[in-house]
Formats: sequence, structure tokens, C-alpha cells
Amino acid sequence: MDPRSLTPALRALRLCLHLLMAGLLVLAAVRADSAAGTVMAVVMGAVYAAGSYLPSVRSSQRAAAAWLAVLGASWLGLLWLTPEALWLAFPLYFLQLHLLPTRWSLPAVALTAGAAILSYVGHGAALNPGVFIGPLLGAAVAVATVLGYQALYRESERRRRLIEELIETRAELAAAERHAGTLAERERLAREIHDTLAQGLSSIQLLLRAAERVLPPDSPAAGHIGRAREAAQDNLAEARRFVRALSPPDLEHGSLAAALERLCEPGAGPPPEGPAGANPYEPPPEGPSGAHPYGPGGGPRVRFSVSGTPVELPTPYEVALLRIAQSALANTVRHASASRAEITLSFMDASVTLDVVDDGRGFDPASVRPSSDGGFGLPAMRSRAESLGGTFTVESAPGQGTAVAVSLPLPAGASA
Repeated sequence: MDPRSLTPALRALRLCLHLLMAGLLVLAAVRADSAAGTVMAVVMGAVYAAGSYLPSVRSSQRAAAAWLAVLGASWLGLLWLTPEALWLAFPLYFLQLHLLPTRWSLPAVALTAGAAILSYVGHGAALNPGVFIGPLLGAAVAVATVLGYQALYRESERRRRLIEELIETRAELAAAERHAGTLAERERLAREIHDTLAQGLSSIQLLLRAAERVLPPDSPAAGHIGRAREAAQDNLAEARRFVRALSPPDLEHGSLAAALERLCEPGAGPPPEGPAGANPYEPPPEGPSGAHPYGPGGGPRVRFSVSGTPVELPTPYEVALLRIAQSALANTVRHASASRAEITLSFMDASVTLDVVDDGRGFDPASVRPSSDGGFGLPAMRSRAESLGGTFTVESAPGQGTAVAVSLPLPAGASA
């Protein structure tokens, strides 16, 4: 384990292991019956100190195994010279369990315990249960402690990764919500500017134009009225530029018909499945451009057609029709199990109509209720249409497909 990743508690445990090893080596050196025992204790201490400072011992299992082999050999030599080296088996257990993989560490612990028992007997000590129980009990405690810690460490790491994933997911959701809120606010501002400021400036311009017609040609007010009309016209053009800048990205690079045609292309429609238990015909989650991508190979075949002579529509009309088409097509893909769907944009003398028809399983419109998570697909589409003075209808029955139709009256000057 990288020492930089150790917690304060683990650093304290490692320090305690060093102190335990040093204390037991001093005890073995002091109580050795010969100078050779003292020298061997010093040699073992030097080997242990060298391994504690070598980075390769912590980073490579091969280097750790080689170091433990040298340390074990020096311990066996010390064990041969003095029975006091028996107590050094306990810190050796922890080193073996910590540095070696489980398939090697457990046999190494068993061999160390056996060597400790044999050395105690070999030095002429009387046989009693403690001779066997002591080393074996110490080995069992070391194994339980290290394996238990490793299990806790793995669980802690798993929870840490889960927390990181949750934090990342929450950040992504927050970004998606901010983006959706930005798009909604852009649409609201575009609608408000068009319905209030732009319409008011247009009315001012018409009134000034009418005033110019009734004024005598030599009236001193004619010049002021002309300049006022030009200012109103310039500000109306600026307001319309604001509306265009705030319009949905789908409409920035083409007409409504082009945006609807892109919506029907394979790979550009809504995802084929919604969440389990979702209410039919609830609004789809909108991506950065308002489109709803199909899953690979999913969704019905969708065809788009235009009827009549297209005319330029006000931005709020285009936004409303595009959003209604996206919502209706999303519901078709997610809930209708349809094989075919058709979107038709019809321009008539006094109105523009959008129809979304599918051959899916259908439903009973009277039985639709808002979902528990707040979905209001049909009411949202109806509200968009009615806010522009239009009508919204849904025709469907179980097993007979679904037809969604919205009709908006064309504003003055936009008739086909």
C-alpha cells in the first residue's frame, strides 16, 4: 500500500508494528546467551529497517517476497540461537499477511507458527498446551485482524466509488436541469417579447403611418412623426432579432418544416422506451437541441409531409408547433408500440395545422391522468395551442392508434 494513501489510524498501526518489532529484537539481543545471538538480532533488525525504507518492497510483490525470505532466514538463525526470538513470530505474521497475496500469506503464517513451536521444543522447554496454543492463537488473531481489515477496506473503497459516481450523476442532472431551464426561459422571453414589445411597436408604427396620411403635407409635425415611425420600425426590427436569437436551436438554421423533417429522420427522434409505470402522453425530456434521439434501431418509421403553400410563421407559432410535434412523437415512440407514424404540416387559407398520427395500440383519452412524478403531456400540448388562440384535439381508442391535431389561426398578413 502506498504510504501516501494511509489514514492517520493506519499510520499509527504501522508505527506500532515498527516499535513492536524493535522492542522484541532488543529483548532477544539482551537475553541471548551468546554474542552470536546478539549479532544475529542486529542483523535481523538491519534487514527489517532496510525493507521498511525500500519503495520496491511496497510496490512489488516479488520484491516483498524476496525481502520476507531474507527476513525469515535471519529470524530462523536468531531462533536457532535463542528461544526469545519466538516472540518475533507475531509481527512476522502481520508482515506476511500484509505484503503477500492470500494464497501465499496463509501458508507462510502456518510455517512461521510451526517453526516457532519447533524451536521452543528444540531448546528443551517442557511440553505443555501453551507451547502450541500460544503461536497458533497469535497466528489466528493476526489472520482475523488483517483479513477483516482488508474486507473493510474493500467495502470502504466500493462506497467511495459509489459516492463519487453519485456526485458526478448529481452534477450531470443539475447541468441538464439548468440547460432545460435556460431553454424554457428563452422560449418564455421570446414569446413575451413577441406578444408585448414587438406587437406594441408594430401598432405604434401603424398608428404613426395613419397619422402621416391625415396630416397636411406642410404640417410641422410631419417630420417628427416620420422620425418617430422610423425609430419604431428600427426598434421593431431589433425586437424581432431578439426573438430570433431566443428561439429554439432547432429553428436557428432553417424553417419549421426543415426542423420537423429532421425530427423524423432515423436517429433523431425520441427514445423508444420511457420509465416503468410512466403515464402515457407525458412530456419527453428534451436534449440540448430539443431533439429526442432514437435508441439504436428503435422506434417506428416516421414520415413527414407538407400540405399547402408554406408561409412564414411568427416565432411563437413555430416554437409551439415544434414542441408539440416533439412531445407527440415522443409519446408515440415510448408508449404506442407503433410501427409507423406520420407528421403532416398543413397550410390553409386562415390557419396552419399539425397532425401526428400513428398505428399504435392507442388509449382512452378520457382515462389519462397526470403521472405521480408530475408529467402533464396532453395538458402541456393543449396549453401551448390555446395560448396562441388555437385548438388541440386527440383522437384515440385502444387498438386503433392515435391522432393528435393542433390548429393555429394564421395572423394577419400571413395567410397562404
